[in-house]
Amino acid sequence: MKKVLVLAIIALAFVFESNAQSIKYKVITSIESIVPMGLGRSRIIEEKNPMDAQKFTTERTNGKKSKQKDVKRKDAKVDRFAETKLLNFYSIAGINFQNIASNDALLSSKMNTLVSEGWELAFVNSAVESDSGKGDGKGIFITRYIFKKQI
Repeated sequence: MKKVLVLAIIALAFVFESNAQSIKYKVITSIESIVPMGLGRSRIIEEKNPMDAQKFTTERTNGKKSKQKDVKRKDAKVDRFAETKLLNFYSIAGINFQNIASNDALLSSKMNTLVSEGWELAFVNSAVESDSGKGDGKGIFITRYIFKKQI
């Protein structure tokens, strides 16, 4: 009886171990211009060159920096990324609802592609830097779509 119980526990341990999977995250960013007359640039951005954040991380203790790593800020730029063109929120006549619907279709297409590749939408964060009044005429609407995948 004890042998059966021990074997059952070992078997369960293997089952739980095989179900324990790592999770990988991917961030897709949409930037939609809030610039009148279609003068802004709107895009979906996807990095194609994963990076190790630890290379750019410095720790501080009591206000003192640890030994600086020999990495420059310019090294933090990725060399490869995908840019999908989006339409601007504004046209000459003002808010262009057809452009918004077109952007929704492009974003849906991008998300459907990622889901078909095994990614799952985990979080969405958005922010706006909008027109601050007379003479500004600039702004963006940015959304970060955070996907996860079990590997």
